[in-house]
Amino acid sequence: MRVLLVGAGGVGTAVTRIAARRGFLTHMVVADYDLARAEAAVAALKDHGERFTAIRLDATDEAAVRRALTEYECDVLLNATDPRFVMPLFDAARAAGTHYLDMAMSLSAPHATRPHEECGVKLGDAQFEQAGAWEESGRLALVGMGVEPGLSDVFARYAADELFDEIEEIGVRDGANLMVEGYDFAPSFSIWTTIEECLNPPVVYEKDRGWFTTAPFSEPEVFDFPEGIGPVECVNVEHEEVLLIPRWVEARRVTFKYGLGDDFIAKLKTLHELGLDSTRKVTVPSADGPVEVSPRDVVAACLPDPATLGDRMTGKTCAGTWVKGTKDGAPREVYLYHVVDNQWSMREYGSQAVVWQTALNPVVALELIASGAWSASGVLGPEALPPRPFLDLLGEYGSPWGMREEG
Repeated sequence: MRVLLVGAGGVGTAVTRIAARRGFLTHMVVADYDLARAEAAVAALKDHGERFTAIRLDATDEAAVRRALTEYECDVLLNATDPRFVMPLFDAARAAGTHYLDMAMSLSAPHATRPHEECGVKLGDAQFEQAGAWEESGRLALVGMGVEPGLSDVFARYAADELFDEIEEIGVRDGANLMVEGYDFAPSFSIWTTIEECLNPPVVYEKDRGWFTTAPFSEPEVFDFPEGIGPVECVNVEHEEVLLIPRWVEARRVTFKYGLGDDFIAKLKTLHELGLDSTRKVTVPSADGPVEVSPRDVVAACLPDPATLGDRMTGKTCAGTWVKGTKDGAPREVYLYHVVDNQWSMREYGSQAVVWQTALNPVVALELIASGAWSASGVLGPEALPPRPFLDLLGEYGSPWGMREEG
C-alpha cells in the first residue's frame, strides 16, 4: 500500500513510527506545510527510511494535494491535520480516485438561535453529503478513525455484535492521570482541537428525540477508569462518536464524556470569555506593520507542542466505551477500553501516550484495508465495518484492549 500522510505533527510523526514496523506499507509520502517537520519525521526512522519520502504540501491547496496523490501513485490519503483542513483533503482524495482516512470529521457550526438545545451543522455533515459520490466511485472514505473517534466506535460495534441483544446506552468515556512536570497548563493534545470540541455545544443522541445539544461541560459524572487511573470527573463534550454510532448501531442513547478537571475547564472558560478561542482573525501591530492573526492560533503558539512533552509526562491515558443493555434476558454493563502508559510509549516509540494512542488506530485500519479484511465504499464510520479483525490486529501491534464487567 502506498500512502500520502498529510500532517507531520505529533500524531503524524507517531503514525510513521508505527507504520515503519509493518510489512503492509510499500511507501509513505510524509507531507507537511513545514518541510522541516516532514523531513525530521522521516530522518528519525533510520533503518526504515527508504520506504518514506518527505515533501512540502499545503493542505488547503486541493490541486496540489491531488497532484501529489497522482505523482506518487498513492492508494490512500491519511489526514493527520487539524479538522479545519478536512474538506480540501477529503475532496482531493475523491478527485484523485484514492481512499481517504481521517481522525476527526468536518467542523460543526452551532444553531443560530438555540445553540444549547438544537444542532446546527453537525460534525461530519459536509462529508456525509458526499456519501453517494464516494460510493459511486468505489472508494472508501473512512472518517473518524483515530482512537476517539475510531477505536471507541469499533468497541461499540463489537458490543452490539457479540455482547448484547439490546443496548440501552453507549457512552464513550475518556480519562487519564497524566502529569506534565514543569507546566501549570500543558494540554497533551492539540489545543486548537481541544478548544473546538470542548467549547462547542456537546451533542447527545436519544432514539426518540434524535440529535440535540446541551451546554458545554454539562452532566458531570465520576467514572472509575481501569489500570490504576481511578475515578475522574467527566463532562459532556462535542465529539464525533455521538454523530457516528447511531448511524450503524442500535442504541437508545449515545453520549461522549471527557475527563477534564475543574482547573482545565476554568482555563477554557477564561479563554472563551476573553475571546481567545476565536478563529476569526484580528489585526495586531508588529515590527513590519499590522498583521492579521487568529487568537486561537496565538494561544496554540504560546503553549508547548504536545508532541514534545513526552519526556516530562508521567501516567496513563484511557479511551473506552461503556455499554449498558441486556444479554439473554439479563441486564449487562461493560466497559471496553484501551490504556497506554506514557513511559511505555516513550520507551518503545519515542512518542507520548496520547498522540501514540491516536496514531495507532489509523495504521491498523490501513493494514486491514490493504489486506482486504476491510473492504467497502462510501463515507463510513469505523462501526460500519467488522470489529473483530481490528481488535485482533490491535493485539498483534503489542497494545491489546481490555474489557471490564460493570456492576
